[in-house]
Amino acid sequence: MECRNVIVIGGSAGAVEPLTELVGGLPRELAAAVCIVLHLGNRQSMLPELFSRVGSLPAGWAADGDRLQPGRIFVAPPDHHLLVLPGHVRLSRGPRENRTRPAVDPLFRSAAEVYGPAVIGVILSGMLGDGTAGFSTIKSHGGTTVVQDPKDAQYPSMPLTALASVSVITACLPER
Repeated sequence: MECRNVIVIGGSAGAVEPLTELVGGLPRELAAAVCIVLHLGNRQSMLPELFSRVGSLPAGWAADGDRLQPGRIFVAPPDHHLLVLPGHVRLSRGPRENRTRPAVDPLFRSAAEVYGPAVIGVILSGMLGDGTAGFSTIKSHGGTTVVQDPKDAQYPSMPLTALASVSVITACLPER
């Protein structure tokens, strides 16, 4: 099945908890591929295993050339940018952006350029402003932009920077 809808999610410090909640709430029949970038640097992580445990969708480290499939979660592996190309993903060890690799902006830009209005971009907790430039690209290509409410973010800088720069939908987390 060809994937025509893409959800791209980016975060950094403090993003694992809200991302776990978000992934846990995605329906098994989701008609979109989900691509996730968290600022891991070159550290090893168990994120795909965590996402597969808490949600109904299979999650795994993205591999260069993986075919985008609805209902599947692709996680950027340590020290690699995750890019979206027509029908598949590409990994890159290109220059760091916003001082990090993987970075959110390359994912957001590439998804917007390929899938335009079929992209939903989500920025979660994190420091500094990675994702904001890519958010602008998503918006200019007709996509939807969603930001974690800064009041609910452990580190509100990424959401605040996005809100100051791009017209977005602010998402609140449920009360605990």
